[in-house]
Amino acid sequence: MVLKTFGWSFAVTALGLVAAILFGGWTAFGIVAILSILEISLSFDNAVVNAGILKKMNAFWQKIFLTVGILIAVFGMRLVFPVVIVAISAQLGPIEAVDLALSDKDRYQELVTDAHPAIAAFGGMFLLMIFLDFIFEDRDIKWLAWLERPLAKLGKVDMLSVCIALIVLLISAVTFATQAHQHGGAHVDKAETVLLAGIAGLITYMIVGGLSGYFEDKLEEEEEQEHEEEEKAVREGKPRTVVAMAGKAAFFMFLYLEVLDASFSFDGVIGAFAITNDIVLMALGLGIGAMYVRSLTVYLVRQGTLDDYVYLEHGAHYAIGALALILLVTIQYEINEIITGLVGVVLIGASFWSSVRRNKRLAEAEGNAGDKTEVTSGV
Repeated sequence: MVLKTFGWSFAVTALGLVAAILFGGWTAFGIVAILSILEISLSFDNAVVNAGILKKMNAFWQKIFLTVGILIAVFGMRLVFPVVIVAISAQLGPIEAVDLALSDKDRYQELVTDAHPAIAAFGGMFLLMIFLDFIFEDRDIKWLAWLERPLAKLGKVDMLSVCIALIVLLISAVTFATQAHQHGGAHVDKAETVLLAGIAGLITYMIVGGLSGYFEDKLEEEEEQEHEEEEKAVREGKPRTVVAMAGKAAFFMFLYLEVLDASFSFDGVIGAFAITNDIVLMALGLGIGAMYVRSLTVYLVRQGTLDDYVYLEHGAHYAIGALALILLVTIQYEINEIITGLVGVVLIGASFWSSVRRNKRLAEAEGNAGDKTEVTSGV
């Protein structure tokens, strides 16, 4: 099972490390290995959240996620995205941007760093909306009940998550502008960029998330109708009509997954520049890490891990909320990638431990109930 799920990841790791050695020797090998670990540690929460969505898809769309999706994740976000950012910010053509990335790495890194406020605002707002919509929803299973119960009640207020997200964005933009002004005003105009990028992230979330949610609801309605009319359809020889709707639903959920992965990859791409400004090594290292995140997502789905450890999804969403705030803070202040990665690992680890303890309590309760039944029967 492990080899079947992670086989491609192992193969890509071997090829990527060999390519690194051929490209730059053992130093490049070490850099690629570090980048791979960085990407995996920063994106474990991504895998958990992705699994919650992917388990709703059939085997075909899971394969699409692992094939077409990985091409988008590795080549799109880890290789093309940084080049596009440089091309836009420096008003260069795509070929010129690639040439700059290969020939003048310091200038390339400088341009990506200049674009960081817009990247952080877009990704931060998208991830913040995911967290807010999760925490404001009334759920049967609650991890931190003392916090989640009152927030679920507040969540009944329409558009509350959007209002809070916009307030956080406004505070971030104003704070950034104020800090920039205090340091000489060289980047005051970036406040407008932060606002626009943040609003774009919010709109992207509402469009993609809204469409995937709409088609998911439609799919559920169609499945209910199909269940009620199944016997009649079989007798009359009518074809099933849910397939087309399932395709639409799965497509928009897939699209949502890709945008989600893109938002998660922002911190990894930016953090990679603290290790190297070589775009080839960056693509190799982050690409290997992205493969493992993809494989881990499918593994969690096939093993039913989210069903067995019910608080994992909660921990992952709290990690998303923390990452969103960290991205917004990095608009002005630098935060070490180790801290970013550890926050997610700690939150997910805590939720996993809570799930284990919950399962143990339930098993003990069932055992005690069984003992009482046996005693009663004996009497």
